[in-house]
Amino acid sequence: MDNPKTLLEVKNLTLKKDGKTLLNSLNLEVWEGYVHAVVGPNGAGKSTFANTIMGLSGYRQIEGDIIFDGVSIKDLSIEKRAKLGITLAFQEPARFEGITVEDFLLASSKYSNSKKEEKRAEIPNASVENFDHIIEKGLLKVGLDPIKYRKRAVDKNLSGGERKRIELASIYVMKPELVIMDEPDSGIDIDSLNYIYEIISDFKKEGSTVILVTHSQQVLRWADHAFLLCGGKLVDKGKMSDMLKYFSNKCKPCDHIGTPDTDIK
Repeated sequence: MDNPKTLLEVKNLTLKKDGKTLLNSLNLEVWEGYVHAVVGPNGAGKSTFANTIMGLSGYRQIEGDIIFDGVSIKDLSIEKRAKLGITLAFQEPARFEGITVEDFLLASSKYSNSKKEEKRAEIPNASVENFDHIIEKGLLKVGLDPIKYRKRAVDKNLSGGERKRIELASIYVMKPELVIMDEPDSGIDIDSLNYIYEIISDFKKEGSTVILVTHSQQVLRWADHAFLLCGGKLVDKGKMSDMLKYFSNKCKPCDHIGTPDTDIK
């Protein structure tokens, strides 16, 4: 990787909750246009890292700094981070009683990244046809029939795979700079997993940066580069092939999870 541009930089990032240190002096750089993975055993701090970057409630009181595209975002709200082009796909997609799929996608499209595309809400001649095209393109991208799905509610009647795909469609229409995906393969079928892989490939082709938070070796193979966490600490980083080997040989048989070795090599 020759001189990649740093999109996200984490400096001495520490998060403490209820007397526990969940993230411990993390320092890492996420390169623009690449697919990165954050890997580690359960309880390593992977989801905590994702939630902290997004600025979710309960993950804001940090030490250190988070730099996005050259600007500190540690004091910014979730909404402001989203407008900068950061988005998070949750492990368990949200349900919205009374909200239709098309309303959900239209709301997401208003956060469309201004660096890639003007916010549609600000375009004077924005029309129903524009929005219809947005909905259709987003749903087709994840393999869902717009005619069947646009009027459906985003509620418990949708399967986990359907909600995952709809969430991905909502992210796609946002044209984000940085997509963080927490356990993207959790609770879904093989067809949905294939669409997730395809849309990640599309994000990369269009210049977006992706962070995959996972311990699935299948998902890890989609990444170019990886960060290995244990006990809230960064214990290694490098090419995905090297990290897969390290994770299989050192992490899976580990008998002291959460307490990384002093000498990780």
